[in-house]
Amino acid sequence: MFTPDALYDRLKAGRFIIAGPCVLESLELGLETALAVREAAAAQDLFVVFKSSYDKANRTSGVSFRGPGMAKGLEWLAQIREETGLPVITDIHEPDQAAPVAEVVDILQIPAFLCRQTSLLEAAGRTGRVVNIKKGQYVSPRDMGPAMGKVLQAGNSRVLLTERGTFFGYNNLVVDMRAIPIMRSLGAPVVFDATHSVQLPGGQGESSSGERGFVAPLAKAAVAAGADGVFLECHPNPDKALCDGPNSLFLTDLPDLFKYLAALWRMSDADKK
Repeated sequence: MFTPDALYDRLKAGRFIIAGPCVLESLELGLETALAVREAAAAQDLFVVFKSSYDKANRTSGVSFRGPGMAKGLEWLAQIREETGLPVITDIHEPDQAAPVAEVVDILQIPAFLCRQTSLLEAAGRTGRVVNIKKGQYVSPRDMGPAMGKVLQAGNSRVLLTERGTFFGYNNLVVDMRAIPIMRSLGAPVVFDATHSVQLPGGQGESSSGERGFVAPLAKAAVAAGADGVFLECHPNPDKALCDGPNSLFLTDLPDLFKYLAALWRMSDADKK
């Protein structure tokens, strides 16, 4: 497996995918999804990080499925990491989660709603793991500089920044592609979260809705705008997913999308020469 420095060096090289189900529903579903993502990405020579959450602490409703919890979730993530050989990323929500989660995963993710939480960012930074900070829907791209600075001040320069859309009135998001070059100018690789960017927050009353059909166009636009990586949620049957199904992709959607993204990255690489 990768050391933190080796992993971050690979991510800085770009052409990577962060993908998996929104939340861990079962070990079997996690493994099925990880293997499908790995196969689709390998066909296009793209690097893959498997993502899934052991706890979705910010669900719209208090009765929505949140996941298996930290103990069982980390057990499953460790097994997926071992059996697939893929690095793994998952969310943390509280400072005291950082150290135990860092024992299992390769990248700690700071959820968008928590991107300004100083104690959380500092705790993640102190682990030495790569830290992915999702830009809050209410935060400007340039304001991610101070958020990134909190991890740097903890002695950790291994930071990713992720764009995931901006509030556009109630129950809607819009993507400003200027955010990608702006955040890249801060000195960190930038990821585009293609599936959360098409989310309609609270759009179904007790849960969020989404517009799956816009995932591929926005992902392509983000790569053309300079995104180093693309984050997306996928599921064997999104319409039956326990979280974020309306904005998740079918596993069968991945090969064609990855092929297109790889072609865009190759063109971008050629332009740099």
